[in-house]
Amino acid sequence: MPTQKQLYKTILSKIKKYPKIVVFRHQIPDFDALGTQWGLVTWLKDNFPKKVIHAVGKDQGFFRDDLYPKMDIIEDDFFDSNTLAIVVDTANTARIDDARYDKAAEVVKIDHHPNLEPYGQTVLVDTTTCAASELIMVMIQSFGRRYKLSQQAAVYFFSGIAGDSGRFMYSSTSPQTFAIAKRLLETGINANRDVYLKMYEKTLQDLNVTAHILSNYKVSEKGVAYYILSYQDQVNLGIVSQRGKDNVNLFANIKDVHIWCSISEDKENNVWRVSIRSKLVSINDVARTFEGGGHPQASGAKLPSISDLPSLITALENLL
Repeated sequence: MPTQKQLYKTILSKIKKYPKIVVFRHQIPDFDALGTQWGLVTWLKDNFPKKVIHAVGKDQGFFRDDLYPKMDIIEDDFFDSNTLAIVVDTANTARIDDARYDKAAEVVKIDHHPNLEPYGQTVLVDTTTCAASELIMVMIQSFGRRYKLSQQAAVYFFSGIAGDSGRFMYSSTSPQTFAIAKRLLETGINANRDVYLKMYEKTLQDLNVTAHILSNYKVSEKGVAYYILSYQDQVNLGIVSQRGKDNVNLFANIKDVHIWCSISEDKENNVWRVSIRSKLVSINDVARTFEGGGHPQASGAKLPSISDLPSLITALENLL
């Protein structure tokens, strides 16, 4: 098996080889997916200005335009023997938010989730990094200072790390995470002004959603907290289903709550989407049994019906 440093060199050689590069990420993206995607696209454009580089996937209206740009729109015939696809923060092909990745000449996978599906010709996976943004920054730093890191790229990468580390609170945060954050801050970005305000600033409508959740949440006997947002709740509150998990960490610091979840109806796809978080116990194995997966303390799952929720809560209680 090639070492991490050998994989970094291989990926750099592929970047140099192809005149066209398209960066993909997973469906219903979080901050790490978008931060990694736009951070890499920006870094590539900064250092390889003669190449044609795009970011693809569905636009997400619940992420404000002042943090991430609109996604690029490209035609099918863009993909040919001169195109490299780089897929970030996506464990399996079913979750890639644009099926055209396989139309490229080569595919590179860069991810920090367990490598259950090693797709592509080159696979760089490191589960010890807290975010895909951290992993790509480690790779970029291995190339030395001959490649520039702009403030804009740093903003995107910092948002990805902040998002997947819970602002450096999750157990996946390591000394390396802080070292990468230091390098990003050294570009001159202001973490509060350039990142946190854009990531976490709330509206009065958001306050109404929080009030609804605080009036309707439940906590199981063993300390599993959860709230449910049905399609009708979402309509009444004026939100889309993808924003159902925005308040999941309301319960992160509550004594006697050990695991917490958001359950949001996705009427378009006829499923209930679940975000699961934990203080200490690993919840990703349970998530996998409910059509999901992820990290030990942060995972996602799907329920075909809300009637399946008691089974999920029981499975999580059994961890405690």
